[in-house]
Amino acid sequence: MQRRRFLTLAGAGGAALAAPAVAQEAPAISWRMPSSFPRSLDTVWGAAEFLCARVAALTDGKFNIRPFSAGELVPPLQVLDAVQNGTTECGHTAGFYYLGKEPALVFDTGVPFGLTPRQHTAWLLHGGGAALIDELYAGFNALAIPCGNTGAQMGGWFRKEINTPDDLKGLRIRTPGLLSMVYEKLGAIPQQIAGSDIYPALEKGSLDAVEFVGPYDDEKLGFAKVASYYYGPGVLELGASLCLAINRDSWAKLPPRYQEALRAASATAADDLLAKYDANNIPALKRLVGQGVKLKAWPPEVMHAMQRATREVLDDYAAKNPSFAKVLVSWKAFRNDQLLWASVNDGAAENYLMATREKGL
Repeated sequence: MQRRRFLTLAGAGGAALAAPAVAQEAPAISWRMPSSFPRSLDTVWGAAEFLCARVAALTDGKFNIRPFSAGELVPPLQVLDAVQNGTTECGHTAGFYYLGKEPALVFDTGVPFGLTPRQHTAWLLHGGGAALIDELYAGFNALAIPCGNTGAQMGGWFRKEINTPDDLKGLRIRTPGLLSMVYEKLGAIPQQIAGSDIYPALEKGSLDAVEFVGPYDDEKLGFAKVASYYYGPGVLELGASLCLAINRDSWAKLPPRYQEALRAASATAADDLLAKYDANNIPALKRLVGQGVKLKAWPPEVMHAMQRATREVLDDYAAKNPSFAKVLVSWKAFRNDQLLWASVNDGAAENYLMATREKGL
């Protein structure tokens, strides 16, 4: 009898001791997450909502992140600032928006004539890219987890036809990051404008052209109503990687389980976002062409000029910014190897399939 009573008390004591430990491992935590993207886009904004819902599901509702669309909490191009100074614990954004703060952050998002989404992920995870990017964000008291990619973006919307590089001179174009420097080299006048503000600027005539994402998003924002010419291929953006920027102090306070939940949710959100773009861009493009949009291919002369300008911009930044030069060496070597592999295998296979699509399967 005494033995049974002892075991019962021991069991109760064990439960009493275990409960606080479990509570410590899974505390109730609430974060705020401003995004650089408007609520009207179910792709990039949808990825923010998807990520937050996934984190909650993985933590049994204990870790909740509330997303705020562009401008609701902080200006869309100041999300990293909010994370750095601790105004918010995290933010949903893209590194190339902060070119003026640290030029090398463009490599976290994508560089003209650069890496595809798959190649970019390979560079980050297995090519040394993640360590280099971590160093950059540490300067902003932040770390960044990749959480999505748009895939190759279109060249953009133009009010007039572009036949030669000279047609770009004096053109007022909305374009972000390093792309703006490339267009500046070509004589255009680049402007960084948040996605939600682009259509009004085009409609009022204060913009002549806009590079945003691709058919699915561009259709939603109504660019076809105010610009007739739609150019591709997206040699200036073969992909654009988004990131979940996290304040380092806030990250350090998270239980390891919650840190892993953030990484897992970000990876799942990344897969979902790219798949959504791949599935929806072609139907959207067909609708746009059906409405009278003039789908055009960049003339080779224009793409050659863009490539030369990109090379000059990269060299200029590398010459004056040691961090940029350091990342460029790693990125460029990896990109060149990926191009070699593509020429031998999958890229060559895709070229064959495109050339024979009328005769093939």
